[in-house]
Amino acid sequence: MTRSAVYVSDLDKREDKGQTTAQTSVKSFSEKVTVGTTTYTLDDYQFSQGAVSDNRPASDYYSGNIVGRKIYKVTSKDKAKKPEEITVHISGRNMGYENFWGATETQIIDNEIITQYGQAFVTSKVSDSKSRTLQYEAHNPSLSSFTGGHAVVSKSNMIGEYTYNIPYGVGKGEIHLSQENVPKIERLIVPKFRDLSTHWAKDNIERLYSLGIFDEKSQFFSPNTPMQRYQYTIGVLKAVDIRVLEQPKKSKTPRKAIFNDLNPKDPDYLYIESAVEKGIITGVTPDRFDPDGPITRAQGVAILIRALGMEGRAPSPGYRTNYVDNHKIPSWAKDSVYVATELGFVTGDNFNRFNANEPLTRAQASALLVRFLDFLESDLKQNYRDDILFFE
Repeated sequence: MTRSAVYVSDLDKREDKGQTTAQTSVKSFSEKVTVGTTTYTLDDYQFSQGAVSDNRPASDYYSGNIVGRKIYKVTSKDKAKKPEEITVHISGRNMGYENFWGATETQIIDNEIITQYGQAFVTSKVSDSKSRTLQYEAHNPSLSSFTGGHAVVSKSNMIGEYTYNIPYGVGKGEIHLSQENVPKIERLIVPKFRDLSTHWAKDNIERLYSLGIFDEKSQFFSPNTPMQRYQYTIGVLKAVDIRVLEQPKKSKTPRKAIFNDLNPKDPDYLYIESAVEKGIITGVTPDRFDPDGPITRAQGVAILIRALGMEGRAPSPGYRTNYVDNHKIPSWAKDSVYVATELGFVTGDNFNRFNANEPLTRAQASALLVRFLDFLESDLKQNYRDDILFFE
C-alpha cells in the first residue's frame, strides 16, 4: 500500500473569546492498495473537518466533526474481471484536550462502503493518549543523606476498536489494537524539610517542591501557617506550566506594577501579572494585591477553577450549594465552589461547612494543588477516553 495526502487548515483565532476555530480540507492525495491481483486506486477524495478549541489557561479542550467521501477504481490482472468502483462515505467526530500534564484525542469514525456486491459498514474508535505522572522512588540504603525522591514518568499509548459488518465477505466482527510506548523517566530534586516527618500532607508538599512549584530556601516548610496569596498564585501557574508575559528586553522605561503593593523587579512578578491578564485572579482592591495576605478557601478554589475554565459549568444563577454555610460563600466564588465540589477538589468539614473565608494553610493548599494536578493527569484522560469508548 502507498498513501500520501496533504491537508490544509484555515485557523481563526478569536483572542476576545479565547477560542480557535479550524476548517480543514484535503489539497492533494494519492493512494494505491494491491491485494493479490487486485489493485484499488483512489480516484477522488473529498474531505471536510470543522473544529473548535477552547483555550483555557490550564488546558485546551477541543471538538470536531468530519465528513468525507472516497472513490476507488478497482482493476485486476485477471482479464476476466471487469473494472469496478467502490465508494466510501465517511462521517465522524473527534474530541480531546491538551495541557502540560497530558493529552488525549478520541476519534469515532463511521465508514459506509458501497460496492457492486452491496453495502458494508466499518466503525473505528481510536484514542491516543500521553501523560506525565509523578511517582515516588525509594532510596533503600540506610546510610544516605536522603530516603527517596520523586520522578516524572512520561507515557504514551493508543487503543482502538474496529467493528465491521461485511455481508458479502467476512461477515461481522471486532478487532482490538493497542500500543504502549516505552516511558521516559525524569528524576527530580529531593526535598529535605525537617518539619514534615509525621505530617499528613508530607507527600503532597514534597511532590510540589520536587516539581519546583514551591521554591523554599529554608529546611522548614511550616505546613500549618497560612499560605500567602502571592506564593499560591505563582504555584498554580508553575504547576500547569503557563507561559507568562515576557519582560521587554530593551525598554527605556521600567515596568510599572499593576498593583501598588507589588514589585515588578521581583523574579516571579510576571506570574502575577499573567494570572491577572488571564482572569485567574484579581486584586483585593483595584490598587492592591495583598501579596503577603492569606489565601482563603474561596480564593484558592476560584483560582483553580478559573485556570481550568470551568466556572461556567455551574447551574444557572439562583442555585444553592449543598454546604450549610452556603450563604457565606461570596457570590464571585460560588460557581467555582460548586464546580470544585463536583470535581472532588474540596469537601465540607465535619459539619458540612465550606468555610469560604478561612485561610488555607500551606499544607491544605498543597493538598488542593496536588488534587488539581491529579485531575489534569488522570481525570481528564478517564473522561475523554474510557468514558467514551467503554472498552480496554
